[in-house]
Amino acid sequence: MTVLILTCEQDVTADMVVARLDGTGVPVVRLDPADLPGGVALSGEFVHGVFRGHLSAGGRLVTMSGLRSVWVRRPGVPATRVAEPSAWLTEESAQALYGMLRSTGARWMNHPDAARQARHKPWQLHLAQRCGLPVPATLITTFPQAARDFAERFPDLVVKPVSGAHPQEPPRAVPTSRVAPETDFSAVAFGPTLLQRRVAKRADIRLTCVGDRFFAARKAVAKGADPSEVDVRFATSAEPWQPVETPPRVAASVHDYLQEAQLSYGAFDFAEDADGIWWFLECNQAGQFGFVEIETEQPIARAVADWLAAPLPDTAPHNGHVPMESVTCE
Repeated sequence: MTVLILTCEQDVTADMVVARLDGTGVPVVRLDPADLPGGVALSGEFVHGVFRGHLSAGGRLVTMSGLRSVWVRRPGVPATRVAEPSAWLTEESAQALYGMLRSTGARWMNHPDAARQARHKPWQLHLAQRCGLPVPATLITTFPQAARDFAERFPDLVVKPVSGAHPQEPPRAVPTSRVAPETDFSAVAFGPTLLQRRVAKRADIRLTCVGDRFFAARKAVAKGADPSEVDVRFATSAEPWQPVETPPRVAASVHDYLQEAQLSYGAFDFAEDADGIWWFLECNQAGQFGFVEIETEQPIARAVADWLAAPLPDTAPHNGHVPMESVTCE
């Protein structure tokens, strides 16, 4: 059976997993929904109570009934490479592709419904609290006075986007930044603003979760680091990422988080304070792991490949969802 990877053409993280799968002899089809219709074609029929579907990409044809897993890695928006793109054609193509894939028994990493929910940062913070992960005091608001009151209670704040990357092409990461003293906050009225108590961190933690396998990596804050560099993605520190053990209580809470979020993959970001507490910042359901694997030599790509290549168990939920009966969050 075949592994289907939905991602853009230039994706080094996906390349690492494809190389692992090729080494096992498991068939792999990789395509970008942006090429549908055109370089990617599909067909599906629902006749006499049976669904039969096919996908074609790069000269390869695969039956949808022959899919063992689907990795929704970093797919483009359907129908954006056609000669005359339109919102209508994008919606038609997305409905056809993802609707047919939902009709298969393949396992998902991650299911589109779960992935859509998991991207909502306010929901992430709420779920992290429910599952026992420490969360810095946070405010999301369009009320300037609420922002001023929050700043009085927590004078040392950072500001970050609610949604993540800015939707330009290619997407641009918006850095987390410290809030200057005596900030006016009047501009808060023009769009939702996320303010969060700054964690005086001694290290950044990236915890990559693949099924029930956890890979934690730690990047220490360099001595004498610029206090304005609060976002590890933009920091100038040369400190390396190093593998570390996940504290048992954190591991249990993260397991619960993944179960309720119905995620088979998640990249968690934490800030470690002087007391060794891991403060939850966010969980990216499609986060990068290549940079961590390169520096730590943790076998994350192999773990992803193993998960994707695993046989479909007879008791697997139809769409790769985790049964809600298994949720343990209170």
